[in-house]
Amino acid sequence: MTTTRLSGTPTRAGWRDYLALTKPKVISLLLWTTVAAMFMAARGWPGLWLLIVVSVAGFMSAGSAGVFNMIIDRDIDIKMARTAKRPTTSGLISSRDAAIFGTSLQLLSFIMLWVWGSPLAAWMSLAGFVTYVVVYSMLLKRHTWHNIVLGGAAGCFPPLVGWAAVTGDLNLFAWFLFAIIFFWTPVHFWALALMIKDEYREVGIPMLPVVHGDKLTVAQIGLYAIYTVVLSLMPVLLHEVGAIYIISAAALGGWLLTLSWRLYKHIFAGNKVERKVAVPLYLYSMLYLAILFVMGAVDRIVFAHLG
Repeated sequence: MTTTRLSGTPTRAGWRDYLALTKPKVISLLLWTTVAAMFMAARGWPGLWLLIVVSVAGFMSAGSAGVFNMIIDRDIDIKMARTAKRPTTSGLISSRDAAIFGTSLQLLSFIMLWVWGSPLAAWMSLAGFVTYVVVYSMLLKRHTWHNIVLGGAAGCFPPLVGWAAVTGDLNLFAWFLFAIIFFWTPVHFWALALMIKDEYREVGIPMLPVVHGDKLTVAQIGLYAIYTVVLSLMPVLLHEVGAIYIISAAALGGWLLTLSWRLYKHIFAGNKVERKVAVPLYLYSMLYLAILFVMGAVDRIVFAHLG
């Protein structure tokens, strides 16, 4: 469809522009946890067809949430440098076309998961969509600094989708995977929010560093990092994981706490936020979650074969 950019130059949106609506970089980590959870649930190979279906449907569901987020946030995205060139803010894709695209993705995703995964997997995926679009984007983001804590639950549903697609149900270990991501999210996001708090302040978004300052933010980051590490080790009490996971979780968690402590000391020493201190935590937090889930899958596969 031909539309007009804000500059007045007619152009045509291509597939890359519609792909950009789905926030593919954000989705990659979500899919990683989904696939890892599938291997954990199966204690081995979950099956090629199921792996393809869940990966594609998961991408579409998370992508649909990204599309609607861009529609809802168009008025503030246009004022922020890092989001001003999004297809919805530039005028390349209209809100109507984006909504049709996003709705189609969500419907296809739900049907695929219901038919080839399990009904529970379909409902978990839809729950993640609703949490991100309605709870986070519409109800919390512009009104409270708790937005990322409560709304961040949207990113916790992917492993539940993967697990439910394989088993058809959700056990306590699956919910521990949910909880780990829930408490990890503030650590990851607030490290980023510290670096771009001025942009949030300019558009009136009450992120924690904007409302309560850097010191409380790094204190909260440290607290949530402790929660994350403790929760990551608790599955051993369920006898769901073995030595490979335990050692990996302890080592990964130790470095997460170290980086959080460095950031805490830097800010409480009276220094301003510096990228050299905040960026390592932000980047490592992504690596932490990715490796933790992989090691969980490796552990359960290895010990399933040994047993």
